[in-house]
Amino acid sequence: MESEAVPLGRRVAYWRVRRRMSQQVFADRLGKSKSWVDKVERGVRSLNKVSTLQDIASVLRIDRSVLLGRDTRPAGVAARIEGVERIQGALSTYDIALGRPAAYRDVPCVERLSRDIAHAWTTYQHAQYPALLDLLPDLLVGAQRSHPYEPVTGRMQLVETYRLTTALLVKLGETDLAWLAADRAMAVATGDPLLVAATTVQLGQVLRAAGRASTAATTALAAAYRILPAEPVAAPHLSLCGTLLVQAALAVARQHDDHAVALVDEAADLAAEIGDGHDHHHTGFGPTAVALARVTIAHDLGTPDEAVARHEEAVRRDGWRWLPTEHRAAHLVDAARAYLDVEDPVTAARTLLDAERCAPAELRHRPAAQDVLVRVTRHPRAPATVLRLAASLGVA
Repeated sequence: MESEAVPLGRRVAYWRVRRRMSQQVFADRLGKSKSWVDKVERGVRSLNKVSTLQDIASVLRIDRSVLLGRDTRPAGVAARIEGVERIQGALSTYDIALGRPAAYRDVPCVERLSRDIAHAWTTYQHAQYPALLDLLPDLLVGAQRSHPYEPVTGRMQLVETYRLTTALLVKLGETDLAWLAADRAMAVATGDPLLVAATTVQLGQVLRAAGRASTAATTALAAAYRILPAEPVAAPHLSLCGTLLVQAALAVARQHDDHAVALVDEAADLAAEIGDGHDHHHTGFGPTAVALARVTIAHDLGTPDEAVARHEEAVRRDGWRWLPTEHRAAHLVDAARAYLDVEDPVTAARTLLDAERCAPAELRHRPAAQDVLVRVTRHPRAPATVLRLAASLGVA
């Protein structure tokens, strides 16, 4: 599939099948007819418009250069694809504990595994996605092997590894594989309400990415209220509960339901009890995180002016600097969407450039961020700086 000799239509069909999409689903996501897709794949209809090629590449979650068969960044693209496939291979491994000394020698010690998992989470929060792609396959294998020999500690370690895997795969647009990792985490966590709640944070992200907003909302709310009894609870519990309320609010807003505001207000009350600067269960939950969520919610509810105002207020908070790099960069991408929708492409471009300076991998490896970048470049008043950035990423 790497040769330019392969017809473009066949490359489209190859990647569509690889992404497990029927022609109808692919057509729906493009806003085209099934007949149009069929003609493209058979070579009856040509693809001459750059914008259409970019739309196809975005839906297929690949770089346009890969679709065209002339990858201008083969090392980076190949490394990302290879990394995802290695993670898929690790998730497909079913090691059975045999209880033999020879088998036990392959099990990493608990202390080392804990250090490796902590390092991997830090790598994710610093938005070092290529480095994490290298780390996760071995980490998954180690955690899966360790769990049978360490039923208590190993269970928590395996859930954390699956959660991290899910978070990264959602970033990379690998929704189906992310769902598998989240499902594995939920299966291991079942029986422990706190682990289930932690896993539901990532499950909610997957469900929203898969277009299952209603399920994401009900799942997040059930997990949140399960761990929040009437009496006061510790800050880690509050952080998880608040994060789940935010997840539910984001999902409800995706459905254009004003109930999202009440949910995020409830999360804000919990955040006020905790304060900024904490990272319980790798959530980064606090007043500033809630303030950023309000930006996305306002935009999804159809009030981009409010979203812009809330964004400009939120980034002036002291807590903004304390959030993980990944969180800040992802938020800047969301803010750029809002600026676009208030017809301010210059500030949208500046915001994307800020995101790229903050975390280059957010724009280089996250399809959703590249979609926003493409929207900015298509605006008649897009500044040259963002056009150069798009060109350097191969999405111009």
